[in-house]
Amino acid sequence: MTNEQVATDPNDLGRYFIERANAGDVDGIVALYEPNAVLAFPPGNLATGHAEIRKVYEQFVAAAPVLSPGRQHPALVSGDLALTASTLTTGEVTVEIARRQPDGSWLWTVDQPALVP
Repeated sequence: MTNEQVATDPNDLGRYFIERANAGDVDGIVALYEPNAVLAFPPGNLATGHAEIRKVYEQFVAAAPVLSPGRQHPALVSGDLALTASTLTTGEVTVEIARRQPDGSWLWTVDQPALVP
């Protein structure tokens, strides 16, 4: 994991993702995910685990997108699991499942970043 801040609230993950993507910090993005997480991106593809997720975000960051925070919805927390969602400025909705880690921080375990509105 990078020396970046860890998510102490499930909704920190979305904010950190925007910051790290805009900074081109692939390691920092990957650090937001559990080692065996599943990412459904780009649409129609699945990346499983840090190595595959890293490849996706290396290509994503290489395109140098400038991301704007959308509207973060309140996290729905049940025990050590949380459902997080954001409505992006494009109108698309992201949906993620985060899991509380043994140290109390949160990491995404499932990430569906682009649902059609």
